[in-house]
Amino acid sequence: MRLATITNWAYGATVALTLVSATAMLLASSAQQRERDAVAERYALDSATSHADEDVDTLSGLARQYAVSGDPADLIAYQREAGALQAVEQRTAHIRDAGAGPEELRELHDAMRWADALQVQQRAAITARRGGDRTAAIAILFAPEYEREFDRIRASVDHFQDRIDQRTANALDTATSTSRTWRGISEGVLAATGLLFLAVLYFVFRRRVLRPVVKLSDVVTRLAAQDYDAEPPRYEQIDEIGDMAQALRVFRDNGLARQRLEQERDADRALRDLLSRMTQRMQGCDNVADLERVIRRFVPEIVPQLAGRLYLLDRERNALVEACSWLDPRCSAPEFAPTACWALRRGSEHRATGAAIDVPCAHVAPGSDTAPESICLPLAAQGGTLGLLYFELLPGAALAEVPDAHLKMLAENIGLALDNLQLRDALRALAMADPLTTLANRRHLEAVLETLSVTPERPASCIMIDIDHFKRFNDEYGHEAGDVVLRAVGKALRHAVREGDLAFRYGGEEFLLLLGGMHVDQAVARAEQLRAHIAGLRVRFAGRDLGPITVSAGLANAPDHCQPDQLIQFADAALLAAKRGGRDRVVVAPEFPATSNVSLGR
Repeated sequence: MRLATITNWAYGATVALTLVSATAMLLASSAQQRERDAVAERYALDSATSHADEDVDTLSGLARQYAVSGDPADLIAYQREAGALQAVEQRTAHIRDAGAGPEELRELHDAMRWADALQVQQRAAITARRGGDRTAAIAILFAPEYEREFDRIRASVDHFQDRIDQRTANALDTATSTSRTWRGISEGVLAATGLLFLAVLYFVFRRRVLRPVVKLSDVVTRLAAQDYDAEPPRYEQIDEIGDMAQALRVFRDNGLARQRLEQERDADRALRDLLSRMTQRMQGCDNVADLERVIRRFVPEIVPQLAGRLYLLDRERNALVEACSWLDPRCSAPEFAPTACWALRRGSEHRATGAAIDVPCAHVAPGSDTAPESICLPLAAQGGTLGLLYFELLPGAALAEVPDAHLKMLAENIGLALDNLQLRDALRALAMADPLTTLANRRHLEAVLETLSVTPERPASCIMIDIDHFKRFNDEYGHEAGDVVLRAVGKALRHAVREGDLAFRYGGEEFLLLLGGMHVDQAVARAEQLRAHIAGLRVRFAGRDLGPITVSAGLANAPDHCQPDQLIQFADAALLAAKRGGRDRVVVAPEFPATSNVSLGR
């Protein structure tokens, strides 16, 4: 019950008790007034009836005095008093007005009539005394019958007064008792009102206000200090204190929600900072190996509940090949065809488990009936598919905790970094390759020679090749025919190199092969094979056979012939010797010291 309801009930009860008390007080006052009226009436009746028998006594006394003394003065006094007497009703009017009742007045009237009847005997005695018969007069007024009648009258008057006294005494007692009763009721109601007020005051301020307010004050202090572990007490009653406790609970819940939002925002900000830092590092990568190191370092920090792999698309083999992994994934194959992944088929994120039922990818847990909780994110760019970002849930982690937005952002950033690397490699390839033959150009050769490492156990051989009489093709068939010849020779060299060898277009009709880990005799054999292979080429242009193509080659080896930075110089000197020696041949440079203007023989 609300405090307002309790207060209203207490106020209503207080008003009711006050009204009862006021009524009792009014009734007590009325009773007191009746008591005062009864006292006044008694006094008035006592005063009025105290002279009720005086006329009888006076007339009787004067008549007796005259009968005894014969004094005319007594007779005159008697006659004056007798003449002054009025009618009975007139003589008792003041008694009636003082409050005497009809029955009481009737009894008084009877007594007075009896008193008036004695006047006959009194007048007879006075007549006898005036006649000189004193004895007869005395005998009449002092006779036993006269005394009895006189006593009867006095007894009747006394009885009348007793009745008046008894009635007024009863009325006075009744009024006094009623006044005391109502006064007691009024005092009791006032006492009950005071007790009710004190009880309500104690209940409200002690039990329903003071204790809860003290508890709520402590909770408010703690909540103000953002200590949301402070839980407001629960008050089931519906009142202002309950409303305050409910408001504090709502404030606490809002504070907890705000705290969770701040924590989530801080976590999101930290994660976005981590993603930003990862993106910056990926933008600084020069190759895929650098990118893989960055991914292995940052991805487990961004999504620690997910193990995963980075797959890159091998276009020549049309396969997704694992580039790197983190947190030991176990469920996806290290290599698979693009059609084995639904994410690559659809071009969007794919989850086979969780809230949405979907088809599992063939590369996830192959041969198992139960597909793990996994996420596949395709890595794509303007050039098409670049690879795949694969995640699988670690034991004990919840998939709901994985933020989709961050995963998509991660995939976009990695895809963008891969695309940038491929674009950079393409640009580098364009800068380092000859556009006509697609072989590496001279700039690329210079970059390779700067990092070339040569040891006696791992030598390096350089073969400088020149197309014999190349000007003939341009003069007879046109420059386009010359380009066809250059492309044919470049293709032959590109297919002739093995792993670790490099083929370059050195300039014009000159080409260069750099053979790593190959000694002189092996390099000579390779050069002879290339010369023979090129001599066997048949190139047609505009429907015509361009004739045989022959090449001259000069070979140098480091460290057998020279130092690594002198390979080009010695190979060029050997090529010059081959041309001077009649062309279509291979000439090996001598061991140094040697000069490039010396004609060398085989």
